[in-house]
Amino acid sequence: MAEQVNTLCDQLIKAVNVMMDMNSSQRYRLEALKFCEEFKEKCAICIPCGLKLTDQSQPPIVRHFGLQVLEHCVKFRWNTMQQRDKVYLKNNIMGFVSKGTKNILEEESHIKDVVARIMVEMIKREWPQHWPEMLRELETLSLQGETQSEIVLLILLRLAEDVVTFQTLPTQRRRDIQQSLTYNMEKIFAFLQNTLQQSVNKYRRLKGDATQEAKAKGHCRVGIVALNTLAGYMDWVAMSHITADNCKLLEMLCLLLNEPELQLEAAECLLIAVSRKGKVDDRKPLTVLFGDVAMHYILTAAQSADEGGLIERNYVFLKRLCQLLCALGTQLCSLLGADSDIETPSNFGKYLEAFLVLTTHSSQVGFPSKSDSPCCEYSRMDFDSDEDFNAFFNAFRAQQGEVIRMACKLLPMTAFEMAAELLRSQLRLSIEVGSTNSKAGEGLCSIFSPSFVQWDAMTFFAESVISQMFRTMDKDKIPVNAGIELLKSVLEYDTRDPLILSCLLTNVSALFPFVSYEPDYLPRVLSKLFSAVTFEIVDESKAPRTRAVKNVRRHACSSLIKLCRDYSHLVLPCFDMMYSHVKEMLSNELLLTQMEKCALMEALVLVSNQFKNYEQQQSFLKELMIPVSSLWLSDEMESALWDPVQFLSFIGADKAPADPTLEDGYGLNRSRISFCVYTILGVMKRARWPNDLEEAKAGGFVVGYTPNGSPIYRNPCTEQVLKLLDNLLALIRTHNNLFLPEMMAKLDGAYAKSLEMLEVEKNSILGLPQPLLELYDAPVYKTVLERMQGFFCTLYDNCFHILGNAGHSLQRDFYATDGLSEKLINSAFVNLENIPDYRLRPILRVFVKPLVLSCPPEYYEEVLCPILGPLFSFLKERQIQKWQVINQRSQLCVEEEGPEENPESQEMLEEQLIRLLTREIMDLISVCCIPKKGIEHHKAHTDVDDEEMMATDSAHTPASNAAHSGGPSHPDELSELGKCLMKNEEICTTLLVICYSALSWRDTLTCQRTTSVLCWPLIKQVVNSNLTSDAVTWFYTSVLQGLQMHGQHEGCMAALVQLAFHVYEAFRPRYPELKTVMEQVPEIHKDSLEQFDSKLATPSHQKMADKRKKDHFKRLITGCIGKPLGEQFRKEVHIKNLPSVFKFNPKPVADYEDVLTGENGSNLTNFFGESVTEAD
Repeated sequence: MAEQVNTLCDQLIKAVNVMMDMNSSQRYRLEALKFCEEFKEKCAICIPCGLKLTDQSQPPIVRHFGLQVLEHCVKFRWNTMQQRDKVYLKNNIMGFVSKGTKNILEEESHIKDVVARIMVEMIKREWPQHWPEMLRELETLSLQGETQSEIVLLILLRLAEDVVTFQTLPTQRRRDIQQSLTYNMEKIFAFLQNTLQQSVNKYRRLKGDATQEAKAKGHCRVGIVALNTLAGYMDWVAMSHITADNCKLLEMLCLLLNEPELQLEAAECLLIAVSRKGKVDDRKPLTVLFGDVAMHYILTAAQSADEGGLIERNYVFLKRLCQLLCALGTQLCSLLGADSDIETPSNFGKYLEAFLVLTTHSSQVGFPSKSDSPCCEYSRMDFDSDEDFNAFFNAFRAQQGEVIRMACKLLPMTAFEMAAELLRSQLRLSIEVGSTNSKAGEGLCSIFSPSFVQWDAMTFFAESVISQMFRTMDKDKIPVNAGIELLKSVLEYDTRDPLILSCLLTNVSALFPFVSYEPDYLPRVLSKLFSAVTFEIVDESKAPRTRAVKNVRRHACSSLIKLCRDYSHLVLPCFDMMYSHVKEMLSNELLLTQMEKCALMEALVLVSNQFKNYEQQQSFLKELMIPVSSLWLSDEMESALWDPVQFLSFIGADKAPADPTLEDGYGLNRSRISFCVYTILGVMKRARWPNDLEEAKAGGFVVGYTPNGSPIYRNPCTEQVLKLLDNLLALIRTHNNLFLPEMMAKLDGAYAKSLEMLEVEKNSILGLPQPLLELYDAPVYKTVLERMQGFFCTLYDNCFHILGNAGHSLQRDFYATDGLSEKLINSAFVNLENIPDYRLRPILRVFVKPLVLSCPPEYYEEVLCPILGPLFSFLKERQIQKWQVINQRSQLCVEEEGPEENPESQEMLEEQLIRLLTREIMDLISVCCIPKKGIEHHKAHTDVDDEEMMATDSAHTPASNAAHSGGPSHPDELSELGKCLMKNEEICTTLLVICYSALSWRDTLTCQRTTSVLCWPLIKQVVNSNLTSDAVTWFYTSVLQGLQMHGQHEGCMAALVQLAFHVYEAFRPRYPELKTVMEQVPEIHKDSLEQFDSKLATPSHQKMADKRKKDHFKRLITGCIGKPLGEQFRKEVHIKNLPSVFKFNPKPVADYEDVLTGENGSNLTNFFGESVTEAD
């Protein structure tokens, strides 16, 4: 046998070397791997070979492989091994730890790790029942040296991780081992503390002696591992172990904070302890860390680490200390809030000072790509790119704003005085551009200029404080005079720097509430905002505006809208002045962009809502819309909107551009179309009736009441909007028809991709970060293709926003339009088969969904059903076909690379678009069929936030991808519209097929939402109808296929099992074919199935019986529940249960040793009772 072992070991060594040699060919490496795996699976002499390979004379990779062989034997052969073989293997592993390892600094960490794994695998199978002396043996082993101590600590850590943290054992074995650990925890903690203390004492004694450096490092290594092992226990053991002996362990950890080599691990242990939750009385001892001594050690350690320079370990340690202080504060707040005798510590001020010092630390406020600040070095440790830093910084800034607002809530007057002083100081200072000049012009700030950074910070602080002050302070205590003086100073401040001006506008908005006390300042505020709307840099009109300038103008428009929305009653006296000024600005067609014109008109409409007189407001809106109506209804415009060929010619998309760098001659036509669409949308969104019912009635806005008593309102803009509707629908139909192949062919070559997605949309869908701020102040040059793409994209979205808002704004007047459903079908839903997914999504999200939500019930049959029936039928066929392609693609191992550029990225984009569209479809079905508590989310979807005008104009910003995820208020019921749809057999079938097909589409989110919200309520409606057996079989099979596809995800699995149970329970009595389906489930026990079917025949009324029935059903279908890819081909590990050591009763176990050796334990074979002996 020895010769066979030697021969086989030589072959294994060669195979391992081939696998690990970087110069080996793929073929030889695979052959070597196959040989090694077959050896582990089939060879009868694995243990002798493995032990021989672990000899110290072998290279580390060979020793590691030998130990892996032994680990494999324990994990997969233990249950079939003879007792003597188990003892032999156990003794040899213990012998290896004792005498087969090298010095602690020489032995490879992966060798020590795999030895610990082997020991833990044996412990999981035999302790405590068959190996009661395990802990004592490990303690004895640890006394033999530093290497042995480290391995024992690793064993204890790995055991805690497997049993408690990751729970990788069967329930009974895990319970036995965890209870045994808990029972012995006092001994374990004593061992860990003693090991830590002894190793630290030896390390401190030797570290100053240069001749003992190696020994000192060895003891330090043991101390580090001891701390790591303690960390593995501290988050779950009883608090009494952590706080035993007057918190001796916590005291020891505090002392170690000033030991550079051990401080990080000690801080992590303390952080775990202080972050513990539980009973108040158990956590009271943690307040010892607020004592002067403990706090001194914490703060001294922080100071030393900060003074130690820019070293990553020091930086990480500082962050841990900061987390520790935060956790301490959380514990203190929790204890003070509870009914306890804890008082605020006497040194609490010192604690807060420490926090204040940490907030001034030079980290996380500099871009990692730059070197203009010491902060940048810290950012390079934390972030891989400027995009990562920017994402963090935005969240960090928001947190700071919340802190400022909370502080202001406590001391609003003090906070306001600070903000006022900062603002006054900034107004006095001259502009400092710094070394990073703006590309827009000499002497202008960039986003990195010192002045802009200071202005931005001051503005953020002032805005946070002032807004909170008005919410917190009593009205008569508001510092009106000081606020008015500040506003006056801000209004008088003049700057031509766009970045500084943007900050100034924010301050104007923040201070505007003071105008309600001094209305005389309103004209000056309006004048300031209007001047900013037309802001230009000198000579900039000859070149495209920079993004900074665009944002100033948008900011001003947004501020006007916000002012007119929130303070319309205050602005009303100045309405005539505003109207005259806006008309003057609109008369110059080139002065403003179309969006800016629309924004000014929206502001006027908002103020006009204060007329509170239907006739007066209607008359004003009619006058305001005259330019739009005359343009939109003109013969030239009408001929372009109604015919796709003339439309392309009108906007210049069928002709080659004259000069790619200049605006083409058809830009004016495009801008006029955009202006009309923007205005229709803006007026319809903003024109409203009074909120107060009495005012609405008095003003003539109420025209009747619904049967349930709700008022029926009329919108003053209805007449103006409805007369423009036909041309709008024509434009939508024309736009849809542009996707016809013959129309695509008419596009000029320069515009061939103009109907494709914008790059910013693609990046958003793929989750790619947007470009950062480097080009913020550069002129925005766009190619003719980019301009045309932006025109098509924005126009398409806005047209559907108009239709989506029409129901909400115009209410019954819109739904009562003659032939509305036919008009919509012949426009919005024309040529859908050629519409790409990225254009179909906004149709569903911003049009169809709001149309459904706002529709009065009496128009369900007339308007919604004729639209939704064909739409759902089309979507069903489209999505089933597309998901078949995706499923087939994912099953192919090798795919030929197509000729297109970057096919993988395009494929990912297409798949993600299909997922997003599918979610929109399922969300639409939910809105149609499932009752909601309200339609508040409709407002969230359809109302565009005014502050969006201030968004950085980096590119077109796509609409939110978020789908409505609200659950039904009654999961088993349908809404009135849902019942109406399900009465139609064709629509009913379509909805059921969509929902049950979606269960096996490769989108977990879709599956989970559909299963939880839609599938059962829909199919419940047809339980008592005459479904064919094929249909019922298909529905049930679809659920099982969903389990196979998504069962690896816990949330999906639970919902799908529940659905499968309901479907089987509901249909099995009438459809015996379902039993045939069940018999095809892998690993199903037919006797158990028969037993379950018999239970269904006699329904139980007891809750527990139903629970057992569901558990029984889950066991039946376990074979078709999908597993994660990583587990599908993993060899299953079987750990046998042993006779339970602990009885589950309220009485404590009398004597642990008696349980193991007394009468009840007489049948337990003490496999590992022998002493540790060296292997033969």
